[in-house]
Amino acid sequence: MEKLLEIKDLYVEYHTLENKVKALNGVNFSVAKGEAMGLVGETGAGKTTTALSILNLLPPRVTFIPKGSVNFDGVEILDKKNEKTVQKLRGDRIAMVFQNPLTALNPVFTIGEQVAMVFRRHRGMDKHQAMDEARKMLELVGIPGNRVVDYPHQFSGGMRQRVGIAAALACDPSLLIADEPTTALDVTIQAQVLELMKKLQESGNTSLIMITHNLGIVNELCEKVAVMYAGRIIEYGKVREVFEHPAHPYTKGLLGSLPDIKKKTSRLTPIPGFMSNPSNLPAGCKFAARCPHCADICLAQDPESRELTDGHTVACHFPNDYGKGGI
Repeated sequence: MEKLLEIKDLYVEYHTLENKVKALNGVNFSVAKGEAMGLVGETGAGKTTTALSILNLLPPRVTFIPKGSVNFDGVEILDKKNEKTVQKLRGDRIAMVFQNPLTALNPVFTIGEQVAMVFRRHRGMDKHQAMDEARKMLELVGIPGNRVVDYPHQFSGGMRQRVGIAAALACDPSLLIADEPTTALDVTIQAQVLELMKKLQESGNTSLIMITHNLGIVNELCEKVAVMYAGRIIEYGKVREVFEHPAHPYTKGLLGSLPDIKKKTSRLTPIPGFMSNPSNLPAGCKFAARCPHCADICLAQDPESRELTDGHTVACHFPNDYGKGGI
């Protein structure tokens, strides 16, 4: 399949007066045209930073990118020479559903104006045409069209999230990045939104990056999954392969934390400890302190990513020891 997005060896740091936060530490993955990929991992793993890098929306005053490449359909996103081109891509060919619907919407404009703005900028519509399209998009995500005149503060968190989804889907993007898009939604609306995204992706016109903590959503929507830890992809492959044969102890820990209706147990099995501090990362494997199979080499040397089977890669010194199990 033809690649739409390719990220190579991406490093991102946030520099503050107190310290240097290493948010991304050599991220590598690609997304083909019409493909859906899930990006999973704990809070603080670097998932949102990865998404903002694709849109080149990282805060400029504190962000430093030592090296790396983000290439979208032949356009190098991080190259300052392509700044105007990237501005045209945002909201048109690349769209994002942001994690926090409260801060994603402008409080001084009506929701109709904010959705219509996408049509006016990228489709050249006049005010009335754009507002008609905005009504249709709101109805598509379960909001009455007559509420285009209302402001964000008049909506609940879930409804604001739906407005953000409507704006993201407005121009039928080539790549949709959804950062926890269903967190604030009730289960019925969540199912409708996921079905909408599934239809959009299955049409073959849209690639999807689904950032979520919900592995069930990844299993339902995505073909590939990338497991992220401490700013790096530590396991990547087809969803079925990774979920049925996890090769990294962290991936196995995530899957082991899920409830299983087929097994009777009094407690779930959490992953012990906490993620490494990104401003003070250890020298070796970043998961070593939490890994029950840690060896001396893990503390001294960060493992390289290796391919186990066709397309299934893992960054672990002893991946074959953990290749059994899963869900």
